[in-house]
Amino acid sequence: MSFSRISAASIFVPVILAGSGLVQAQQADMTFFVTSAGKGNGADLGGLEGADAHCNALAKAAGSKHTNWRAYLSTALPGGDQGVDARSRIGKGPWRNAKGVVVAKSVSDLHSEHNNINKQTALTEKGEMVKGRGDTPNEHDILTGSDPDGRFSTAGGDTTCGNWTKSGEGVAMVGHHDRLGLGTDDASRSWNSSHPSRGCSDEGLKSTGGAGLLYCFAEK
Repeated sequence: MSFSRISAASIFVPVILAGSGLVQAQQADMTFFVTSAGKGNGADLGGLEGADAHCNALAKAAGSKHTNWRAYLSTALPGGDQGVDARSRIGKGPWRNAKGVVVAKSVSDLHSEHNNINKQTALTEKGEMVKGRGDTPNEHDILTGSDPDGRFSTAGGDTTCGNWTKSGEGVAMVGHHDRLGLGTDDASRSWNSSHPSRGCSDEGLKSTGGAGLLYCFAEK
């Protein structure tokens, strides 16, 4: 009896340790995640610089070996002209989540119907799923300020909450990480360009199913 217990333990412990090592290795090599939390001030992220810093801080805390993370956000120039496009900020790919699953092979793949972003793959830096439609609370609205092609969205004027510096009035274009909405139309199923928020505050973002979360990509 004693021998059996010792034998089982001697096998079980290494298996656990091996599994733990695999998870840590996958997280270290991840190149894509949804932030596990917003910055706490609505859509005021401190501009692109503050948003990138948020991505980098969360990635570092999760054990990522990559140090050049970019938030998937577009901006506008004064007068409403196109500024920085989200698609031009994130490198070339491919991108893997915290469990090693490829979500897109390239920029063109990411912005096609063939990308692999959904509730099961759009994980946080911790490898956890983000609450979506049907969960409480629904947090599937991800800030992007972008159109379906990853460029600055011109739908209804400024859609970037003042280039990510406002936490009161304003509008931010969001996508649905779970690809679910009120209908089956393209906007409802879009990961990066579903609809504008009802404001830039925490309350405004929450009212349509958001929590000020971001997509983060490692620019390798």
